[in-house]
Amino acid sequence: MSEKPALKSAYLLSGSDRPKVEHAVRRLRARFLDEAVEIVSALEVTGPDVVTLCNSGSLFGDARLVLITDIDGRRKEDNRPPTGGWKAADIEACVTYLAAPAPDTVLAAVGLDVKKDAAIAKACAKVGDLLIFDVAKRGRVAWVAERFRQAGVKAETDACALLVQYIGDEDLHALANEITKIATWAQGEPIGVAEIEQLVTPIADVAPFALTDAWAERRQGRLLDLCETMFERSDKSRRDTAPRLATTLNGHLSRMRQLKRLADEGVAARDAALALKMHPFAGEKAYRHAEGFSDEELASATVRFAELDLALKGGSRLAADVELQRALIAVSAEPGQT
Repeated sequence: MSEKPALKSAYLLSGSDRPKVEHAVRRLRARFLDEAVEIVSALEVTGPDVVTLCNSGSLFGDARLVLITDIDGRRKEDNRPPTGGWKAADIEACVTYLAAPAPDTVLAAVGLDVKKDAAIAKACAKVGDLLIFDVAKRGRVAWVAERFRQAGVKAETDACALLVQYIGDEDLHALANEITKIATWAQGEPIGVAEIEQLVTPIADVAPFALTDAWAERRQGRLLDLCETMFERSDKSRRDTAPRLATTLNGHLSRMRQLKRLADEGVAARDAALALKMHPFAGEKAYRHAEGFSDEELASATVRFAELDLALKGGSRLAADVELQRALIAVSAEPGQT
């Protein structure tokens, strides 16, 4: 069995792949006795306080770990920058300490989005390691596929893309939990779109694609139920939510019309998606949706959404949600039914 690598004086752990960051933190903590680990938050202690902890030594002479979290703060809301992190003076205190760190102490700084060129990162790099785990937005599907692979399951690319659409691409913890659940159920068997549809329920807000799927399938009852769910779960009023949903649907209609023109020219689904710079999974699905409507129906839907836009901007006395629902019934009707 190979020996574990020697510990270094400092580590910086950060990045959008929070499951991997937390796994790295757990592995680092496992190298120390519980009583030799000090965990503090940058929201509660200053840089000089952490330096004092690092220099205090151990009563038993063992190696110590001083773990400082929230270096660059915490997020109060998704998609918002973190707040409450250390100020320049706090960072400077640790940078000065790392120029001559205590020999038996490891300092580990954990952040959300600390860049490699940040002062604390440069100081850690000189005497230790930077463990920065990032996943680009466009790399979420590949990330899901790799997590399935690590769990011993082969998942189709479309299945991975569908899982991201069901759960969202912001919360990697939620994605990781779903992957674990699905992999346990699969017992090594491959995972396709059908398994994701069977096993996973969209969380939080209803994903917009669920609405467009119901529209394409002309399932008016399902379409209206989903629309109502999105109104109920929105943090905005129904009056403000209706235009947002209308914009989503109108955007999908625009893509369907473009894809249908490409289909008429003999362009294959995946090539059409690439031509419009769409993700292959989303593009191929919209391509299939477009096949279910005639050119006349798509043109009529364009006019109907223009009428909806006018109604939502004050052209109607009806409530915004009612106008949206009326439009959905019209554009999803079977041919000859209006």
